[in-house]
Amino acid sequence: MFAQVKAVLFDLDGTLIDSAPDLGAAADKMRTDRGLPSLAYELYRPMAGAGARGMLGVAFGMAPEHPDFPAMREEFFRNYENCMTQRTYVFDGVAQLIQSLVQNDVAWGVVTNKSMRFTAPLTRGMPLFASARAVVGGDSTPHAKPHPAPLLEAARQVGVRPIDCIYVGDDVRDVQAGKAAGMPTVAATYGYMGSTDVSQWGADTRIDTPLALLGLLNFRA
Repeated sequence: MFAQVKAVLFDLDGTLIDSAPDLGAAADKMRTDRGLPSLAYELYRPMAGAGARGMLGVAFGMAPEHPDFPAMREEFFRNYENCMTQRTYVFDGVAQLIQSLVQNDVAWGVVTNKSMRFTAPLTRGMPLFASARAVVGGDSTPHAKPHPAPLLEAARQVGVRPIDCIYVGDDVRDVQAGKAAGMPTVAATYGYMGSTDVSQWGADTRIDTPLALLGLLNFRA
């Protein structure tokens, strides 16, 4: 489907890695530290893509407008920094996918809205990312997704024209950013999306497993 692709860019959480267990644990620790009962992991998981906003919403019913939100968010961030690679794992098939890209001389990189405060140590701490040619966080450029700036910066780092890249992500903002950057887009449905109707996103196509991307690139799994 995608001819002459020179680079594949990926969202991070929910696309390459499942960080929901560590995100949920960081928020739940805030509850138990206050003498509140622990909540089931299944409550946190669907909101993993929303970061601190989602986790504090589940743990405390707290919205960003709450006066205590900034302090609570920083406490959550500190907890997450202390545990971010304890339970986080690479989705099944992702390592094989990345190996195939490298073997076929297709560059790859990461474009996430997670700030570099967390993205840098997390990607350094996981062997999967050793071959990534670009790692762009939510604060690497003046604008985060759905603005195209992070994707354009990743293309620049990789040394490939945006039109020769594809962008894979599990959120509508990923598709919006990819389209704005002039990149074909792929919606990854195996992450945190639940019952979300991806047909409304406008992605060029979708994949239900990581290795399905290889078929779109005409590579063997």
